[in-house]
Amino acid sequence: MVSAELIFRYFPELSEKQKTQFQQLEALYQEHNQRVNVISRKDMEMFYIHHVLHSLALAKAYEFPAGSEVIDIGTGGGFPGIPLAIFYPDVDFTLCDSIGKKVAVVADVAEKLELKNVTAVNHRTETLNKRFDIATARAVAPMLQLWQWMQGQWNHKPCFYLLKGGDLREETSELIKVKSTLKIHEQPISQWYEEPFFETKKVISIYE
Repeated sequence: MVSAELIFRYFPELSEKQKTQFQQLEALYQEHNQRVNVISRKDMEMFYIHHVLHSLALAKAYEFPAGSEVIDIGTGGGFPGIPLAIFYPDVDFTLCDSIGKKVAVVADVAEKLELKNVTAVNHRTETLNKRFDIATARAVAPMLQLWQWMQGQWNHKPCFYLLKGGDLREETSELIKVKSTLKIHEQPISQWYEEPFFETKKVISIYE
């Protein structure tokens, strides 16, 4: 079983409060997993690698400015949103999912960790009456679909920070055909983490 110490090794700048919150995460998800399968039972053994550390790759790659409004699209059990909300206490996160049971788990985890910067909403992204500075997502949908869902939802210019894997050339070309002015930047997560799990994983930024 991998412990939260792994997170502290990669992020030595964490405060004591943040360390405590990261340590509490596993037990909270273990408890919820007894009733709602938000994380596969097999995957719980690698919880801190597959879910928490993976989510925090976005914090290695990009700076989330204080006061930003961030939407985590299709957050599921709260990834990458919950780990990012712990890491960035001065950023406001809306964790959005269309499955009510998962949103209830996210809301409970946020409440028990006293994350005042998290709002869990049971909605489809495109129906939200709110605007954002940044959108995050982890393996939720193709880039073009994410782009379409966020039309009319931006405070300023579009800015996506995504967690994806594999060959993304087809996804990228589909999006560029629709919006040729977009810039898409890809970075391998293995440049920050040494675990084999991250060998094919990437962080992607999409912006104008």
